Amino acid sequence: MSKRLNDYVTLGRSGLRVSPVSLGTMTFGEEWGWGAGESESRSMLDSYMERGGNFIDTANFYTGGTSETLLGRFLAGRRDHAVIATKYSLTTDPTNANASGNHRRNMVRAVEDSLRRLDTDYIDLYYLHVWDGLVPVEEIMRAFDDLVRSGKIVYAGISDTPAWQIARMQTLADLRGWAPLVALQIEHSLIERTVEHDLLPMAQELGLGVLAWSPLGSGVLSGKYSRADVEKHKGGDMFAGGRAAVASGMGSLSEHNLDIVDALKAVAGDVGHTPAQTAIAWLLAKQAPSIIPILGARTAAQFEENLAALDVALTDEQIRTLDDASAIGPIFPHSFLPRVHDTVRGGASVKKLW
Repeated sequence: MSKRLNDYVTLGRSGLRVSPVSLGTMTFGEEWGWGAGESESRSMLDSYMERGGNFIDTANFYTGGTSETLLGRFLAGRRDHAVIATKYSLTTDPTNANASGNHRRNMVRAVEDSLRRLDTDYIDLYYLHVWDGLVPVEEIMRAFDDLVRSGKIVYAGISDTPAWQIARMQTLADLRGWAPLVALQIEHSLIERTVEHDLLPMAQELGLGVLAWSPLGSGVLSGKYSRADVEKHKGGDMFAGGRAAVASGMGSLSEHNLDIVDALKAVAGDVGHTPAQTAIAWLLAKQAPSIIPILGARTAAQFEENLAALDVALTDEQIRTLDDASAIGPIFPHSFLPRVHDTVRGGASVKKLW
């Protein structure tokens, strides 16, 4: 059954209602040399919201702050219809050691700057963008709680952080009565499934909604790259050879991943949709917890094409085909536990209901 952007879901263990697909705005602005201009960016946002979409993802780092500035301009008069998620952590001033990182000072400073650029007095969802390994979790979670209590942010989230650290942070918030984390943003796609070992089960247990960035694996799952591209960009400078070089440098463009793309193309042919739409539909079909893909594009036409993934209905057999083609091997202790579960359970048949 197809989905619509106004088939809202609650985000994690919160009552916040968000669309099943989020609009990614890392491409809003041309400062990085490959983004979308103001008119094209506005077209993407208008198309998304006219269909009932309300979940918009940005960050203070994106296009040097232009992404947030454009959103503030575009949302004038309809701010309350949007759920804005933004982030802090990445540097906004390389000459200032404290203009980056996870610490309280950067968080507080970054919130004020984002509020100004977004032209709003509150941020719906505020993420720690990338774990820096330097700041005590108590400092981070208390700072998040202070911002929630002040009304400057409504909910807190986390991105690109080890599962065990997130579990510590959520447990600390529960114990001290601080605002919990409600969302987890991670890379997840047919070519990046290692998050299924610990991050996704952790999210389910601890009440975190999951946002998947790069659902097309740096463009590899669009089917546009060949094995010749693998050889051409192997070992090259990821910042000097266009999008294919970036995909190679990120580890997305490889022989193994193109094998997955071959299976994806076969399923896409069966359902009559593009490989990109089919790859996004695979994510949308995932359960426990539900995955919300973040869709970004450089043009309005690309964005419209990706949104058509909402109309793709995959059968259980097609999902299994894609699962099998992209399967990852278990790691310890997940590889060990099934071997001893019968002994642990005393031979009884036991089913977990929560």
